Amino acid sequence: MIGGIRRLFVVCATAVFFTALPALVSAQEAGDPATELNLPSISSFAPATDPSTSLALGGGGEITLSAKLTEDGKDISRGLVWRVFAQEAGPDGKLPLIASSQGGTSSFQLAPGGYLVHASYGRAGATKRITVGRESKNENLVLDAGGLKLDAVLAAGVRIPSAKLKFSIYEASADSNGERALIIPDVSPNTVVRLNSGTYHVVSTYGTVNAVIRSDIHVEAGKLTEATVEHKAAEITFKLVREAGGEAIADTSWSILSGSGDPVREVVGAFASLVLAEGDYTIVAKNKERIYQRDFTVQGGRNQDVEVLATDANAVNESLETD
Repeated sequence: MIGGIRRLFVVCATAVFFTALPALVSAQEAGDPATELNLPSISSFAPATDPSTSLALGGGGEITLSAKLTEDGKDISRGLVWRVFAQEAGPDGKLPLIASSQGGTSSFQLAPGGYLVHASYGRAGATKRITVGRESKNENLVLDAGGLKLDAVLAAGVRIPSAKLKFSIYEASADSNGERALIIPDVSPNTVVRLNSGTYHVVSTYGTVNAVIRSDIHVEAGKLTEATVEHKAAEITFKLVREAGGEAIADTSWSILSGSGDPVREVVGAFASLVLAEGDYTIVAKNKERIYQRDFTVQGGRNQDVEVLATDANAVNESLETD
């Protein structure tokens, strides 16, 4: 079984701690691993078109395939996807898919010859060349894989609503253009993602504007790593009112500017609610050709209502122009 789970707590990608938790093999994994995996060391493949090609002709042998997370680990009992390919490309230049199976340890009846076997476990995978003879034999693949479970909080450990929190997992290294390859987008919090061991670049997004935390997290083979990041952000609701505590004025458009005057977001509505990163901002409200503005500050973890008074003191004479 899995040796344990490694827990990390990342405060803006800094502090770390560990704890022991249950096994990885039984955890649920986001997405369909059978449909989105890029096979390592295999350029392309074609699906089997004739079901009979997955069975041996007379005199074939049985091959039993198993996989484990680490060299000294136990066989994975479920969650695997097996694919068996011919070694030679077909007329279309793709490797023919001979047979496939889902579950744990699987057996195939194959004609004698050489094959490429790929085992996927979530987003983790391994490929091995095998030779099938007339006698039964066993082959085992070591995936060198672990799991990653992500979450985020606000200051003092305040929970963030799951519906407003997403994670994206990228390769750790960037290409010559400074871009990182996206591995898995839009991962929900507290979802176990199975990955090959290594370091990954994780982006946590709270809301849809600018509350973003980036961190590099290492996944160890045979372990489940839990990482929690702390967002310094808050949910802000804007209202244009004629007097303090008054009713919000309808048909209002909003422009949020950063402290340096850069545009952050534009929204329309009597109540405009956004998650913003900690910092100083200016809010500009437009209603019936009248424009009003107010400066405000966002403090991490402190949700607030920001009222803009529709008074001459807050009115501006010309529209805000943004690029």
